[in-house]
Amino acid sequence: MTYPTGPAPLAGIKVVDLSKILAGPYATMSFADLGADVVKIEHPDAGDPTRQWGPPFVGDDATYYLAVNRGKKSVALDLKSESGQEIVHRMLEDADVVVENFRPGSGLQRIFDYRALSERHPHLVVLHISAFGEVGPRRDEPGYDMVAQAAGGLMSLTGEPGGPPMKSGYAMGDLGAALFGTIGVLAALVERARTGRGQYVTTSLFECQLAMHVNWATNWFADGKRPHALGSAHPNLAPYQAFPAQDGYFVVAVGNDGLWDRLCTAIGRPDLAERTEFYRNRDRVENRELLEKELTDAFADGTVEHWIAVLEQHGVPVSAIRHLDEIYDDPHTEAIGMIGTVDHPSGPLHQIGFPVSFAGERPRLGSAPPAHGEHTDEVLGALSRDGAATSA
Repeated sequence: MTYPTGPAPLAGIKVVDLSKILAGPYATMSFADLGADVVKIEHPDAGDPTRQWGPPFVGDDATYYLAVNRGKKSVALDLKSESGQEIVHRMLEDADVVVENFRPGSGLQRIFDYRALSERHPHLVVLHISAFGEVGPRRDEPGYDMVAQAAGGLMSLTGEPGGPPMKSGYAMGDLGAALFGTIGVLAALVERARTGRGQYVTTSLFECQLAMHVNWATNWFADGKRPHALGSAHPNLAPYQAFPAQDGYFVVAVGNDGLWDRLCTAIGRPDLAERTEFYRNRDRVENRELLEKELTDAFADGTVEHWIAVLEQHGVPVSAIRHLDEIYDDPHTEAIGMIGTVDHPSGPLHQIGFPVSFAGERPRLGSAPPAHGEHTDEVLGALSRDGAATSA
């Protein structure tokens, strides 16, 4: 798909990606999806570590790397060398955005310190992503996604009550930082359009975990009760969880009392809607164990397919718990155009698209994730034609 009229939203924006692993690369891939020109800088020896995070592999690269680096050019540079640093500075002369996740206090962070960058390139928007933020006793600690999920509370809220801590199935520490970082960069670009000056945008995996606590946080601020894992249940709504049927599980999401009445009618238990323990949502939350028993017993005599058909007929939000292969084969997934392909040397490479449409059209998928250093000669050659030194 292409945009219906005119250029892509970020056409003309140039991004230099000094990041690696997931949070930074996901953010820069999002910029590429929106039309920005993104150059990924990788160490000459090995490149982004996720190239080796497999199996599975497609060609020489792990699918992990391939998932978050489409639409970019790869340049192999040693950022610790003076020549490599000078080449980056030449790139930054007409770049708009820099994304980096250098470890706090590291040599590379000192080399590419924002204060020094802003003096030489005052127009730059710099996004720095760290594990724990710019200040505080943990500011210099390294961290991966699981560390953020543990330190930021997600693992304490995930899993069955009384069970072992569990991380989320998705990398919510990294992806949360990528999404909030992307928002920050876009806001800084809008500000630069007014002021003409760039901005230092920072976020961390830890901060973004706290930002996503949302109602869990306000619950604790209100009553001081330590939140804990509820399995698939919701802390503020009931019933809003998975239930077992004869042949598997499905979820029911009752977000108001009207839906509760519909659910009771659908399962042939209108008496439940009249019971004082279940009359209002607050009653159902306070009596969730009794409610769960009643509904579990009611659902035990039907299949998942049966209950989904019955509840859908009565307008109750419901879904089977589907595996990824089922989702990718779903006609609805096809209809919304969320899966596309890019031309990879090993053959067509399937990719999940950008989840926002513009004027009804989804951003087209860009080029395949680049091979390590694939565009070094091209990019440095262009710099050379502009008068830059090119020895790395």
